[in-house]
Amino acid sequence: MLNIKKFAAIDIGSNAVRLLISNIIEQKGKPVQFKKNSLVRVPIRLGADVFIENKISKENTQRIVDTMVAFKLLMKSHKVVKYKACATSAMRESKNGKEVVDLVLKESGISIDVIKGKEEAAIIAATDLHKYIDNNKTYLYVDVGGGSTEFTVIHRGKQVASKSFKIGTVRLLNDIVTKESWIELEAWIGRHAKSYHKIEVIGSGGNINKIFKISGKAIGKPLTYFYLSSYYQTLQSYSYEERITELGLNQDRADVIIPAMRIYLSSMKWSGAKNIYVPKIGLADGIIKSIYYDTVSSNTQ
Repeated sequence: MLNIKKFAAIDIGSNAVRLLISNIIEQKGKPVQFKKNSLVRVPIRLGADVFIENKISKENTQRIVDTMVAFKLLMKSHKVVKYKACATSAMRESKNGKEVVDLVLKESGISIDVIKGKEEAAIIAATDLHKYIDNNKTYLYVDVGGGSTEFTVIHRGKQVASKSFKIGTVRLLNDIVTKESWIELEAWIGRHAKSYHKIEVIGSGGNINKIFKISGKAIGKPLTYFYLSSYYQTLQSYSYEERITELGLNQDRADVIIPAMRIYLSSMKWSGAKNIYVPKIGLADGIIKSIYYDTVSSNTQ
């Protein structure tokens, strides 16, 4: 007996807003499959408002409302049966975040769950990482966002530590990450890395996905520290305009990709990792799985 239904996840980040629609494939006697059906990304940079002005601007408030109305229609067209919308760092820190959430609910019918950094890290880490990891190895999982970066240490297939830091691409672009934050992050990574003989980094987020695609590497093969460092230097030798016109990067990617690489490279350097693996997973994937497992749990109670 084959049962296929559609779930959706809305990820309202500091750099962009995403709608992921996935097919949930259930077959008796087999593990459930999560297959991506559609992904829509809208580059509303909420962090540019919030991290400087402490609030979401009128223009971006309207863009969020319009986007959520569109997402609701898309989900209806796709016949999505369940969805969840989560907002992270920018919405969490904005003075008018609750007003925006209330307006979105009124205009689109979509209820937004504003989650804390720790919860964000837990949702991301609960994705299907076991597909990508070797249970005999130790990993530092790094998910870079616009407002924050989530770090998780995974040893022998189990999460042993997790922390969210207010170091993100949009914050770095606007030069509002403190030196203390970097020192705290270096100390946290160093403290956990020294417990293990060898550590590998797993990177997620739109920027590292883009770099991996550009590298032409086969799925499952890692990028080396040398490659990432070399490409970082290459990107810095181009102006913002040249990264768009000559390297073919989208305008909302061409600026944040450099601070993102700085975070990944720092993570590799401080952990002593020589390789970074890039599975295509993130918060939206974690939200889909949390909806499914919550549904299964409630059905068995």
